[in-house]
Order: sequence, then C-alpha cells, then structure tokens
Amino acid sequence: MQYRSTRGPLDKNLNAPQAIIKGLADDGGLLVPTKFPSSSLPIENLPKMTYQQIVHLILTLFFNDFTPDQLQKSIEQAYGDQWDSQQITPISNSHSNNYYLELFHGPTLAFKDVALQILPYLMTSAVTIEQISNKIIILTATSGDTGTAAMRGFSNQPGTQVIVFYPHGGVSPVQLKQMLGQRGNNLTAIAIEGNFDDAQTEVKRIFNDTVFNQQLQQNGYQFSSANSMNIGRLIPQIAYYFSAYGQLVDKGKIKVGDDLNFAVPTGNFGDILAGYYAKKLGLPINKLICASDENNVLTDFFKTGEYNRQREFYLTNSPAMDILVSSNLERLLFDLADNNAELISKYMDQLVQEGHYQVNSIIKDQLDRQFAAGFATQDQVSQEIQRIYEADGYLIDPHTAVASFVTNQYQASHNDKTPTFIVSTASPYKFPETVYKAITGKPVSSSGLAAIQDLQNIIQQPFSNNVQALFNQSIRAEQIIQPTKMEETISKLLTSTY
Repeated sequence: MQYRSTRGPLDKNLNAPQAIIKGLADDGGLLVPTKFPSSSLPIENLPKMTYQQIVHLILTLFFNDFTPDQLQKSIEQAYGDQWDSQQITPISNSHSNNYYLELFHGPTLAFKDVALQILPYLMTSAVTIEQISNKIIILTATSGDTGTAAMRGFSNQPGTQVIVFYPHGGVSPVQLKQMLGQRGNNLTAIAIEGNFDDAQTEVKRIFNDTVFNQQLQQNGYQFSSANSMNIGRLIPQIAYYFSAYGQLVDKGKIKVGDDLNFAVPTGNFGDILAGYYAKKLGLPINKLICASDENNVLTDFFKTGEYNRQREFYLTNSPAMDILVSSNLERLLFDLADNNAELISKYMDQLVQEGHYQVNSIIKDQLDRQFAAGFATQDQVSQEIQRIYEADGYLIDPHTAVASFVTNQYQASHNDKTPTFIVSTASPYKFPETVYKAITGKPVSSSGLAAIQDLQNIIQQPFSNNVQALFNQSIRAEQIIQPTKMEETISKLLTSTY
C-alpha cells in the first residue's frame, strides 16, 4: 500500500510506515492511499468476530508493510484490560429505532482512545521498519480529547516526545485535569490564548517550516502527529463501524445486508470520514449524518457546497466540536474529486487566502447522495440530554446530544426509517457540569471531580475503573502562551534535551 498527498503529484509516494511517521505531507496536504483497497470485508462474519479480529482485517488492508506479528502485538496491547468493556465499543439500545455506539470505554473516556491506544505501537514499529534513529516528536493541537488520549497512549513510549497545544479556557475541567494530570517523562501540554483553529493552523505551519525542521533533524528529532491528520490515527477508527454492524446483526435487530445510518458529532471530520471509508469497504451505510454544534460551518457546507470559515467562533457546551476548519474534509473531497490533487490544492489555497471555497456540482451531487447534515444550539443540546434521560434512563454527553438531536430532526424531515447509530463519542462524566444541569434543571454549584460526584449521586451507578481513575490524579500548573510563541516554545523544550 502506497500513500500520496491530497495536494501533490503521484510520484512522491510513501509506504505505510513512512506515512505514519510523517503525519502530514510536505506540501501541507493529507496522506491518502494512492489506490483504495478494492476488497470488501466479509460482513456476514462480523457477528462472530471480536473487535480485535475486525481491527486486524482492516489494518492488514491498509498497513501491509507491517509484519503480521507487529500488527497482532500492536492490537493486543492497544485493546486489552485498559478498556472498561471487553467489546471495546459496545452498543446500547434506545426505545426507538436508534442505537448508541459507545466509544468512550477507553482510559481517557473518549473516542480518541480507539486510535490513540494503537498509534504508539504502530509508530514504534514504523520507526523500526524504516530504521530511523531520530526521536519522534508528536506535535498535536487539541480541542480537548486528542491531547488527553495522545498523552495517555504515548506516555513513556521509547523514542517519542509529546507536545500538545490546547485553547486556554476552551476545554472542559475534566479534560484539563486529564491533560495536566497525565504522568510521563515525555509529555508536555501547553495552553494558547486562542481557539482550536489557531492552534491547529500554527501546528500545520510548524510542520511545513523547512528551516525549523532542518534544525530539528540536525539535532536528532523529527515531527509526527497524533491528530486525525495522521493516517495511522484515522484507519483504526474504521473498525468500530464494522463492529457496530456486527453487534446489531448478532442482537437480531437487522439482517446481513440491511442498510444503517450513522450520525456522527463532528469537528475535525475524522470520525465521520472513517465511516465513509467503511462504506467504501462494503459496509451497507445509507446515510452518514454530519452533526455540528453552533460552529456549524459543516452544516452550511453540506447545504450549499460552499465552505466558509469567515464567521463568528463560539465556545459551546460541546467544546471538542468548536472548530471552523475541519481538516479531514480535504480527504473526502479528494476522493469525491477522483483524486484530483490540483483541484483540492486550489480549494485549500482559496480557504487560506480568501476564507472560503465552493465545490463543483459533481462533488456536490455526491455529497447530497451520501451525507445529511444539521446542527444543535447549546439550549437544544441541554434539552436533548434531558429528553434522552427521561425517555430512556440513559445519560449522554453534550457531543452525543448534538448527534441525537440532529438525528431526530433529520428523521422527522426526511421520514427515514433506516436503523441509525448515534455515535457516542465521550462519557457524560467528561462534561458533568453540562449534564448535571441538563437533567436537574438546577444551576451548577461544582465543577470537575465534584460535579462528577454530584452526577453519580443522582444516577446511583458505580463508577467504571477509568472514571474512578480520575480521582487519583494530581495536576501540574498550567502554562499559557500566545500562538505566535508555539515554535519558540517547542525549540526551548527540545533544546533542554539536545
């Protein structure tokens, strides 16, 4: 399997280990397969397959430069007893024809764990295959969950150092505690005065700063990424779409070959793109429903075909989705444009220089056939948390509530009776302040761990091991810088270890 840039020529291909180590293409594009795997996965076997077996099938298709032993060991280490569920991503029923795909049973209580528990092992195997002696610097921007999961996954991994930048005041108290409380001699988390897009834009610029990268190389370092920009982060996420389908067949709710919808709360577009890739691999998906919060740039894009980031930015009660530049959308457009790198490069240049671009009618028609989109306001998020709790006795976090609200709006307006998975991307305990207020109607009198305890006192259910672990962390002092100081800060961090 070879990988190329969404913006560059076909003759600059990388193998899978090189693509995982590199993270982002030299021209600023994202790395994608030069030829997407043509084989469909055997969906009739899914009900009897373990999660680990499904992951192995998928990784073998995309990462065939790794030996079977390397893949197997990576999977065993990534999906073991650090998960609160043996199924890894179990499903839950609602009283309607909708189901919840729970992606929050990993060590940091969010869907990012699914990929970031395995990426460190893929990365170290890739370094071995490519015989690289440099130390790998995992440079990542986060809206909360990626940073936490990257730090947990790469903690004390030999030959790596993790540097995470996050928006000051733009993550939840629990997310902040997780980042500042994660222990490891190779971990650093720094706040910036700005939003996630500011952090992500600067990270991309640093990746493409030739002079700075040459200086790092001379001192034995090179960058990689744990964001969903990294193909090694994206591909493992395909597995939970297949797992969900198999579980629903096993429960007798659908038959093999029946269509499903997936509603995905979306910020950087990686999670829902993994669903699109699952469909390309033969999973019977009718619609992928793109659910946004008040930063509804994607909703407007799917409606009009124009991507316009020139709008007010909102800090909402679903902070992991507070994003106006959804990086992984570029991979989708590249695929829909029949791998036309010149066209994608033109769109991305327009986004940077003019703040917007308009896709052509061919791409727009394909988007209309395969996707639906909608958004929820903060008040609607709170009302949806309360509605689901009262109807089903089921607690959802704000991001899941966005997907649930948009699903109901879509089903009502389109009369679509297709069974639908609402992708539940985080534990309600990661956002206890919002959830507590939503289900009680009372003002929040606590935050962080105290709010988690208040929430548990209401629902009277024991904490899972990974929730309980939050109470055992002590945190470091928060460091805050301007986005313009990110490169200088990285240099100082690494200089101390030259």
